[in-house]
Amino acid sequence: MKRSTSRILTTHTGSLIRPPELLDFVRLRKSGQPVDQHAFDATLADAVGDVVRRQTKAGIDIPNDGEFGKSTSWSLYALKRLSGFELRDVKGDNPFARGADRARFQEFYAELEGRGDGKDWSNVTRQDAVCVGPIAYNGLFELQRDIENLKAATTAAGVDEAFLPVAAPSSAIPDRRNEYYGSDEELVVALAEALRTEYRAIVDAGFLLQVDDARAAVTYYRMVPPASFEQYYGWLARHVDILNHALDGIPQDRIRYHVCWGSWPGPHTTDVPLKKIVDLILRVNAGAYLIEAANPRHEHEWTVWREVTLPPGKILVPGVVSHSTNVVEHPELIAERLTRFASCVGRENLIAGTDCGFAQEELNRRVHPSVMWAKLEAVVEGARIASQQLWGGSTAV
Repeated sequence: MKRSTSRILTTHTGSLIRPPELLDFVRLRKSGQPVDQHAFDATLADAVGDVVRRQTKAGIDIPNDGEFGKSTSWSLYALKRLSGFELRDVKGDNPFARGADRARFQEFYAELEGRGDGKDWSNVTRQDAVCVGPIAYNGLFELQRDIENLKAATTAAGVDEAFLPVAAPSSAIPDRRNEYYGSDEELVVALAEALRTEYRAIVDAGFLLQVDDARAAVTYYRMVPPASFEQYYGWLARHVDILNHALDGIPQDRIRYHVCWGSWPGPHTTDVPLKKIVDLILRVNAGAYLIEAANPRHEHEWTVWREVTLPPGKILVPGVVSHSTNVVEHPELIAERLTRFASCVGRENLIAGTDCGFAQEELNRRVHPSVMWAKLEAVVEGARIASQQLWGGSTAV
């Protein structure tokens, strides 16, 4: 894993806004119309090449493929790569509508999601994913295609390190239902075993593996109440152990672990505090931890690192720009955020990142594309300013 001793490096969380030429294929697929697979593959390869070039031009040190090769969303893509699940129309309450925050702000969420009658849900949440058979990994074609596209793009752009994001077992296929395994515990263990194929293939290909685990924190606000914090903490601890099992044998310095409090632009008044779960986050066998830190509900939590010691050899990648507002953060504010973190964990143990992805689903973006690129450029400029303040003089790698 790349580390600098003379300046703060830059990266981001992963999901970038898809270009129009890719979205044309997405809309055809969703409408049930035939798609020219050869044309799609060529367009995808070109789009990955372009997005890597643009990240490099913007000054991002550790880029990725924008997650362009994933169908549907950052977590539901696993449905395309795992056997054992079938989709059924949702009956009864929308499982994605649960949670204390949503209960308190029902009118806000109805307006936000354009479903005043409570029925018009997102296009990826209208069906339940039901486990009806043994879970196995069968997505090697898509995975290898993503690996090859990123290899070609990074070679062309002269990039020496890049990452590929994947879902953690607790986050893959959220709100899944179990009709096959004896318990949900057995299901998630089987899911972890299957995802291990994906994890190892990415690292074996020479890329950093980023494990996305929004559900780690989001599950709290959906469990508590009626469950207790202790019950939630036990749930998270068990899923951390299962993730570590899936990561067994992969060098820690090839793994990035991302935690956020959900991508949606809501009030987030019932999020679990970082200080209550940071010990479990650090229990994950990763070399770097990407943690949401720029949004106004969690920015103050940089002070957690005054009391919590980052383990030796580890890297903290705090989000220094938000994914959920079109306001572009000033580079001097970004520098201020970075120097605060540096005062806690050390300047050599810090990389500048983003809170979350800018497009959690193919057709669901959080900001305008031009704003996304302005934010990434601001991260780079803020890191440059912070590096001058922390090191002085030259800020070469």
